[in-house]
Amino acid sequence: MKKFFYAGLIGLLVFEFLNVYLIMPMPGSQTTNSIDIAYFFYKYRWLIRTILVIFILAGSAAVFRNRRKWLPATALLLIVAIGYLMNFKMSADKMFLQAKKIELKPQQENKLAGNRLVIGIEHNGEAKAYPISLLAYHHQVRDSIGGKPVMVTYCSVCRTGRVFEPIVNGHYENFRLVGMDHFNAMFEDAATKSWWRQSTGEAIAGTLKGNVLPEMVSRQMTVDKWFDLYPQGKIMQPDEAFITSYDSLARFEQGKSKGSLTRTDTVAWKNKSWIVGIQVGNSATAYDWNDLKKKSIIHDTIGQKALVLIVSSDGQSFAAYERPVNKFFTLKHDTLFSDDAAYDFSGRDLANPSNKLRPIQAYQEFWHSWTAFHPNTRQYLADK
Repeated sequence: MKKFFYAGLIGLLVFEFLNVYLIMPMPGSQTTNSIDIAYFFYKYRWLIRTILVIFILAGSAAVFRNRRKWLPATALLLIVAIGYLMNFKMSADKMFLQAKKIELKPQQENKLAGNRLVIGIEHNGEAKAYPISLLAYHHQVRDSIGGKPVMVTYCSVCRTGRVFEPIVNGHYENFRLVGMDHFNAMFEDAATKSWWRQSTGEAIAGTLKGNVLPEMVSRQMTVDKWFDLYPQGKIMQPDEAFITSYDSLARFEQGKSKGSLTRTDTVAWKNKSWIVGIQVGNSATAYDWNDLKKKSIIHDTIGQKALVLIVSSDGQSFAAYERPVNKFFTLKHDTLFSDDAAYDFSGRDLANPSNKLRPIQAYQEFWHSWTAFHPNTRQYLADK
């Protein structure tokens, strides 16, 4: 019967380790297609634990009759401690807490430096922006804009910012950070416990597998550029409870992080090289960030859609817009000029602000992330 005790202990140790290992960025854990196994363990975790505890109880009488009771007692306490550590200290939502206070301020009350990066959205006449340095820690911020609830997300390991409508089965839903798959953050909805991928908004495990959250158009730019384009806009301010955590990520947004997961490759098309990715229908294209900054403007066609991709003179803000097939632009002082019109960086016609270029969603991202979730993407090469 002693074998049952130690088999239960070893089984519980392995299970608790795998329960965390498969959905956290540990060596080898993010390079295999193990999400179905991870979700199976998660879904049936209490059943598996109960079976293993029964094994332990079945053999406990035999092991504790031994004079060396300290040995099984120590092993049992060690397993309990490891289980506590794995479930209460190393779980993603315990490591990265949600903001306790969401406070957005206008330009005159903003405390963030002008060169900091934000993810901005505009809807129904309201403009709000969320600093990457804050999002990279919290992973998600829940808010509303123009009367519509939004879920602003960011994954620093992929360098991906996305804004979703948190709608599940027709109802607004709450999400928690549950872990990571292929180095991308995953969220779990409260109602069905399905797991959703941050980079695509797609449910990849659970009863809603294959469903996709509605996405809102967002832009990445500097604080200065945001207020230049939206002088009445607001920006989320740091929550004082998390200042230390924000400071630890301050170098990340400028590409100066030294961590293996968040560092930047300065050479093009390496795992941690920056690209701007655009998907139109089933077609996707990636643009090398260094090349884009050098050119400032790129005219291209993805699928059947002609577009123009631009970078601001600040070297950090960027945007993409649809264009007529035979229409080309020049970019001067962050203004787009064509033969018959001029547009500001947000796509507004300077002569008629109600007339706007149609935005195309574009993302700044690590190359390894974009190609992982857009495996058939086309690389836009500088010499073509």
